[in-house]
Amino acid sequence: MSKTLLLILSLVFISVSSCKKNSFITGSDASVNFSADTIFFDTVFTTTGSVTQSVKIINTNNQKLLLNDVKLMGGTNSVFKINVDGTASSTVNNVELDPNDSIYIFVSVYINPTTNNLHFILQDSIQVAYNGNTRYIQLQAYGQNAHFFNAQTISGNVSWTNDLPYVILGGLAVDTNSTLTIQKGCKIYCHADAPFIVNGTLSVQGEKYDSTRVYFQSDRLDAPYNNYPAGWPGIYFSPASRDNVLEFAFINNAYQAVVALGPSTDANPKITLNECVINNGYDAGILAVQSNVQARNCLISNCGKNIELTDGGIYNFSYCTVASYSNQFISHTSPVLSINNYSSDGTNSTFSLSASFVNCIFWGDSSLNNEVDVEKQTTSNGFSVNFSYCLWLEKNNPADATASNMLTTNPLFDSVNNIKMYYDFHLQNNSPALSFGTTVGAPPFDLDGNPRVVNGFTDLGCFQKQ
Repeated sequence: MSKTLLLILSLVFISVSSCKKNSFITGSDASVNFSADTIFFDTVFTTTGSVTQSVKIINTNNQKLLLNDVKLMGGTNSVFKINVDGTASSTVNNVELDPNDSIYIFVSVYINPTTNNLHFILQDSIQVAYNGNTRYIQLQAYGQNAHFFNAQTISGNVSWTNDLPYVILGGLAVDTNSTLTIQKGCKIYCHADAPFIVNGTLSVQGEKYDSTRVYFQSDRLDAPYNNYPAGWPGIYFSPASRDNVLEFAFINNAYQAVVALGPSTDANPKITLNECVINNGYDAGILAVQSNVQARNCLISNCGKNIELTDGGIYNFSYCTVASYSNQFISHTSPVLSINNYSSDGTNSTFSLSASFVNCIFWGDSSLNNEVDVEKQTTSNGFSVNFSYCLWLEKNNPADATASNMLTTNPLFDSVNNIKMYYDFHLQNNSPALSFGTTVGAPPFDLDGNPRVVNGFTDLGCFQKQ
């Protein structure tokens, strides 16, 4: 065969091959894949809309494919909205896909307000038609009505019941000389721009069962955002705030979960935390600045700085478990407890400090040698920091603290799995923290609502072995 003929045949082959790739495949056996056959939206509150999810349509053929139409079956009346390859419409016609290429369909959902207090399921589908074939992508949203507050201030004495969730957008403030009472079973969901600010008084009246605790968390309930720290700002108690009591509250995924600014304005603690869980706070679990905080049977876990008490103040913690482990969201680089009596604003001001910790556990992973940091600057004001019947990870007792009956062995929590982010801070049967605490002043129950003293003994931390 001559070189000229071989060259001609090669050019013909390339030309035919090119034409084949630039032509549309028309057979009903054309291969089309979807990256998912169902798009599921977790709880979406009415009026707030949702996050946007996506699905890919993939042309696995070596020829172009023409999608006759991509259609939202519910049309313009659907609670779902779609955007097909940059075109926002309930129906998009004649969509071309290059060989071995793909397009995105973006889907969002908006649920109109309703008087229905129950959860409800909303469904629709996307029809994809090509070459005589009709295929469907299912859409499903789990919706719920709620009470909505958008940059509002609560005045007077107001009580929230657990008939519907409470969704906070743009922030909420409790006015000075006003009291907000949150009854058992309430669930409060805060948007990323929504701090919960208390200038007056907050009373949280949760109870021991999961269904009767009071929950504060981000309104992003879709994975993976439901596990992200800093999903909402947190609860801030201003200098004017007073007499706040939180019982059986669960505060999750905030930037700074609980912030107490300034001393108490009367003889009571500024904040009393009884049987509360503070978890996964990005910056701080409890941040108190020259304030007055009392905590009992509380779990403060896996925060950037679990407890930070600065500029002096009055603090009493008993039967608390304070623990932190590095995971995919937060690196454990700060002690779980930091205390000082001076201002961090550069003025070198010092303040009176009185802090007591009884029957507590302070623990973390091996990234730090000392999980408790106490710092004292010379002062003529009072300074007293005392630890008794506590277990901690600490090489030496802090020089500026009085410590007795301290243990330095692993508390042996039930489960710590940083990869799966699963933590159970109950104590194992052979934990050194069992039966080690003093029963003097013991409360009637623990964080689970179980008896605090068993057979005349009490354990360290927030959980009592039954």
